[in-house]
Amino acid sequence: MWSKQPTNHRKFKSLQSNLDMLESSETKLIIFKRSYIKVAITKERKTQTVEKFKTHEGDTGSPEVQIALITQRIDELSKHFEAHKKDFHSRIGLMQLVNQRKSLLSYLRKTDAVRYSKLIKELDLRK
Repeated sequence: MWSKQPTNHRKFKSLQSNLDMLESSETKLIIFKRSYIKVAITKERKTQTVEKFKTHEGDTGSPEVQIALITQRIDELSKHFEAHKKDFHSRIGLMQLVNQRKSLLSYLRKTDAVRYSKLIKELDLRK
């Protein structure tokens, strides 16, 4: 049986060929089928953040590191919304990230107030 390729496939190939032109040092554009574009944090920036906020060697899952990485993603999405005001689906993801960061901050405040206040100052979250 003969099957016709969807028109989205041609768009995907053209976007994929232009991927090298779209990459920058700060953010990397990852292109999926149906022309869906996701803004991701580069590996170098992520490792720098982990190195800055880790509490011990090999630490990637402490609340400080998680909150710092989530804050970076929130900042990237906030920049995205300046250009794309009507992107409501990504806005839902932003709200999920904000709530996740809020719960991690609440946990850190309950368990260790000193680490919490230090992290708040470093990330400049509260005024």
